[in-house]
Amino acid sequence: MTDLVTDVLRQHAEDAFAEELAALAARDDRPRPERWRLSPWAVATYLLGGELDDGTVITPKYIGPRRVVEVAVTTLATDRALLLLGVPGTAKTWVSEHLAAAISGDSTLLVQGTAGTPEEAVRYGWNYARLLTDGPSREALVPSPLMRAMADGRIARVEELTRIPADVQDSLITVLSEKTLPIPELGTETQAVRGFNVIATANDRDRGVNELSSALRRRFNTVVLPLPGSLEEEVEIVTRRVEQLGRSLQLPELPGGAQEIRRVVTVFRELRAGLTADGRTKVKTPSGTLSTAEAISVVTNGMALAAHFGDGVLRAGDVAAGVIGAVVRDPAADQQIWREYVEGVVRERDGWQDFYRAARENAR
Repeated sequence: MTDLVTDVLRQHAEDAFAEELAALAARDDRPRPERWRLSPWAVATYLLGGELDDGTVITPKYIGPRRVVEVAVTTLATDRALLLLGVPGTAKTWVSEHLAAAISGDSTLLVQGTAGTPEEAVRYGWNYARLLTDGPSREALVPSPLMRAMADGRIARVEELTRIPADVQDSLITVLSEKTLPIPELGTETQAVRGFNVIATANDRDRGVNELSSALRRRFNTVVLPLPGSLEEEVEIVTRRVEQLGRSLQLPELPGGAQEIRRVVTVFRELRAGLTADGRTKVKTPSGTLSTAEAISVVTNGMALAAHFGDGVLRAGDVAAGVIGAVVRDPAADQQIWREYVEGVVRERDGWQDFYRAARENAR
């Protein structure tokens, strides 16, 4: 079993950070809500990082305002569900997973929201072979992740809530308000036990897709995850995640990484803001989101290029194509925006001539 866990491409948070969670639990003497693995203070420490009294270092999982994490954790200790809202790339899914891992020791009770998510994914379904043979029964019922979380007193996660059709969304209302899930076919119900709660995420760019009803929105406490506030903060986020992904993908550590990460983040932030870092030059904003998550992907792909097809040093040419792919989503409009940025900003910037050449070569 251990080999299977360590060999998977991406470990669940509770497996990847099992030692940190165990160290926190062993030294956590603060009050814990029922069925929580850690106290609210320890959950916040797990997400934000810190050092325990025995010298154990807890790595930060989220780099951002401490108060945001404290409000999110506190919400889950009440009877209110938590809605993490933000633009793409603000670590909503990442925070959701780590909150569930720290609180319940299980981040896998997940409903993935899409336009085709059926009501059964939120409530329950049936094993039709048993249903036809024996009729409706508990044995024929297939519980959803939400139903299992209710029965076990754990955290359920609903990703991309506003992508789910409105009628399926509203099936959450009874669960969140009454803490019960009726099963009319059996004349019974599943009641939530202490420790149960729901973390939902929603993309700020999806407003108007499937807006939450006012009745459902009232059942959530909304916490907005902001974009990284500074260049240094975003560089730190990208650096940490690239290191984690590199280890998972067995990529070697490459010289040049710090410089190229800073350049990718600088480009993304300037195009996102429509203004260069020194505040002197306005630039046009492309149609893409240019999120922190996309910056992580660009750098990770560049590392793979440098390791497998380059000289083992991460260079401008390894990341330029990825940057262009992230920026130029609409060829008709974004191509011109990118060209103006390269010629008007990158060409004149000291120490960026290698990136300027790589950007021109990859744009051909």
